[in-house]
Amino acid sequence: MNKKQTSAIAIILVTGIIFAWLILSKDSPQPTTEEGQGHSEASSHADDKDVAPKKGPHGGKLFTKDSYGIEVSIFEQGVEPQFRLYAYQDGKQIAPSANQVALTLERLGRQPQVFKFVVENDYLKGDAIVYEPHSFKVTVDARNGKLANQFSYGQVEARITMSGAQAQQNGVEVLTASPAKIKSNLHLIGEIKFNEDKLVHVVPRLTGVAASVSANAGDRVRKGQVLAVVSSQSLADQRSEWLATQKRLTLTRTTYEREKKLWEEKISSEQDYLQARGAMQEAEIAVQGAQQKLASLGGQGSGGDLTRYELRSPIDGIVVEKHLSLGEAVKDDATVFVVADLSTVWAEMTIYAKDLNTVKIGQKVAVKAAALNINSTGTVSYVGALVGEQTRTALARVVLSNPKGEWRPGLPVNIELTADEIEVPVAVSADAIQTLRDWNVVFGRYGEYFEARPIGLGRSDGKFVEVVSGLNVGEQYAAKNSYLIKADLGKSAASHDH
Repeated sequence: MNKKQTSAIAIILVTGIIFAWLILSKDSPQPTTEEGQGHSEASSHADDKDVAPKKGPHGGKLFTKDSYGIEVSIFEQGVEPQFRLYAYQDGKQIAPSANQVALTLERLGRQPQVFKFVVENDYLKGDAIVYEPHSFKVTVDARNGKLANQFSYGQVEARITMSGAQAQQNGVEVLTASPAKIKSNLHLIGEIKFNEDKLVHVVPRLTGVAASVSANAGDRVRKGQVLAVVSSQSLADQRSEWLATQKRLTLTRTTYEREKKLWEEKISSEQDYLQARGAMQEAEIAVQGAQQKLASLGGQGSGGDLTRYELRSPIDGIVVEKHLSLGEAVKDDATVFVVADLSTVWAEMTIYAKDLNTVKIGQKVAVKAAALNINSTGTVSYVGALVGEQTRTALARVVLSNPKGEWRPGLPVNIELTADEIEVPVAVSADAIQTLRDWNVVFGRYGEYFEARPIGLGRSDGKFVEVVSGLNVGEQYAAKNSYLIKADLGKSAASHDH
């Protein structure tokens, strides 16, 4: 190339670079003036002219007009966050007592808050707590004699911008804080037990030897079904006595009929007739006594074997215990079978002393066995009158229907008792509660913004949560999928600089 061509190419390149720089400078984003990420972003104006704040000697924002300056800081070391203002003239700090300051704080969705100041040490201290999040606009009007300084600044924290269409697209549900009825629930632990009103111990009531055993543990039996047969000599003696009384009764009845006929025909004396009648009545009493004794032992039927004693099930149910084997000697007070009707069971719960006044007969409960993933409902049928000396607890009981036999005695359960239902002034959906830093928050909806509102929590029934502070009735908030807003805040990671 010759020199002319080289010079032309150089001029073209330089011209292109200059144009590219101008275009990029024009399209680059400009910093926000009143709202941005972090506590440190702010703007001020004095006499309608914006002046960027400087960092003051105490770490706050220093606004200076002519020779008069005011430093605004939020102090929160060992105390609740508070405004502290420092005054300067010609760059030197001056006594705070000669300054008159009016400070107004404005938050999204809130009435403006006016702070008053008192002198403390070398600064003016605000009379109220500066609650989190520190996302607001501050307007300050300060005066010291003829010196004056008026300015404002804004800072943003825990806030994102999301249009209604974006919220709908992300499935973020917006609800309104309002009064609600909250059920006060008591969570207890318990165990499934036999319904002892339908639990029967089968006892022989006489001694003997097991001749046959037809029932085993786990068998379902019907009322009157033979469980085992015991050979008992004492039963044979009793049956023999009963048979003997029947024979005597037959004989005395025959004698009575004969003596009655002879007396009526005036062949024998009345005394013989009366003696025969008395003997027959005594025989009848003896037979009745022998029959009742056999009935009390359950040994009426013998099938021709005087020693045969049949043990029968008193109820429909399941054999849950068996303590008898073939040929085993049994005593008259031994429990050889336990039969349980499992159509209903008890859910027994442990009540601590502090909750005794909460649990009452008739209250509804929900019972759940996590191990088997089954649940049922019932009502409290019994509350113990005594508190254990060692455990300092009392027992309460719920009767559960068990038609399928799913509730097995010994199964641990979780019991939720509905103590009462009260109406609270402000409540939000349980889905709305998120954690941010060390706060419990909901994300309030204000126009195109969602902003974190730290709240104090009260009672909850799993669906709604009482709000005792931090949110007002009528404020909108993000409920379902509110975690997406928290995730967006995590991406922006706003600073916390005062």
